Amino acid sequence: MRKSVVAASVAAVVMGLAAGAARADVKFGALYPFSGQLALLGEESARGLELAVEEINAAGGVQGEKVVLVRGDAVDNNQAIGEARRLISLERVVALFGTYSSARSIAASQVAELAGVPYFELGAVADEVTGRGLKFLYRTNPTAEDMAKLAVEMIVNKVAGGLGKKPEELKIGIIHEDSNYGTSVAGHQKKYAAAAKLNVVTSQAYPASTVDMSSLVLDLKRRGVDLVLQTSYQNDSVLFLQQANEAGFKPGAIIGGGGGYSMQPTADAVGHGVIEGVLDTDFTQFLVNTKYTPGIDGFVEAYKKKYNGNPRSGHSLNNYVGAKLILQELNKTKGFTPDTITKAMKNLDVQAGTTAVGYGFKFGQNNQNERAAMMGMQWQNGKLVTVYPDAAAVSPMQFRK
Repeated sequence: MRKSVVAASVAAVVMGLAAGAARADVKFGALYPFSGQLALLGEESARGLELAVEEINAAGGVQGEKVVLVRGDAVDNNQAIGEARRLISLERVVALFGTYSSARSIAASQVAELAGVPYFELGAVADEVTGRGLKFLYRTNPTAEDMAKLAVEMIVNKVAGGLGKKPEELKIGIIHEDSNYGTSVAGHQKKYAAAAKLNVVTSQAYPASTVDMSSLVLDLKRRGVDLVLQTSYQNDSVLFLQQANEAGFKPGAIIGGGGGYSMQPTADAVGHGVIEGVLDTDFTQFLVNTKYTPGIDGFVEAYKKKYNGNPRSGHSLNNYVGAKLILQELNKTKGFTPDTITKAMKNLDVQAGTTAVGYGFKFGQNNQNERAAMMGMQWQNGKLVTVYPDAAAVSPMQFRK
């Protein structure tokens, strides 16, 4: 009798341990700028990751384990490094998700690489992010080159004609914030513009923290610039648009490079009349042909329910889709060792036109998603609508008369 009781007790303990193991948590780092100058888009990016994790956990988690996100605040490059070290050494995360800011991503991913911990970049676009040949870094989103190539393609195919000029007749001014992000995009813009025989009359960099762009605006005006390409964050986007308006500088077209140009708060800050007609090349946004982006409506509804408002930019959507596909792929394997995770990523193979962002997923050279792509948008009547390519567009491009 006593033996039976003991045996039953042992069996109960074993079953309890097994059940506990099945309900264990697996930690992933969420490394974004949650405070400081880049906090708005850092937080917006993280919201997409959080929604992906909630959906994955509701469906049973990953390999039967609940995914837990541990936040790290990459307010600047040094803190990004410190937080990456903390998440890896103290929190024991199995991988890191991030980071939106290219400079922060480049700094923090080097820490992860040295520690042999996978790092999934879901939003930073600079060349250096995947240009260093790192083994454990994977990027799901489009790149600086994608952004620049699309802007030039839009100029040649749509914008020049809309302004009543041949592409080579336009006087183009390139301005950009001077971090890895702006510098990468501007470099590719110049390269593709030269290949298309476009006339770039000036290219100027400035600190993203600048508080006065009046001299730059006056220089563009003096040169008779017809079209401005600006790669910027939110504050410098707002500053340029405000000061250009105050100076009476009204080029035929402005094409922003993501960042602040794809955010509703930017339009609200500068005024809808000021931003009307401004173009943008960026991640997939929300006023888009949903046949091209299946699942986007479901994301928007989930976002509204959790955060009590509309998404503030496409960064949340891109982080959501990238993170969810990664976690779903990890659910097909066994274990969370670095080698297991990297081997699983080789199997990720999703075709374009089947995701809420429109583009597909397959990691190619340097672990860059070779199927990632950007879209062209335009501010029309206070809303950012997709205008390029035609298959994704919900409105034609509009030009000042």
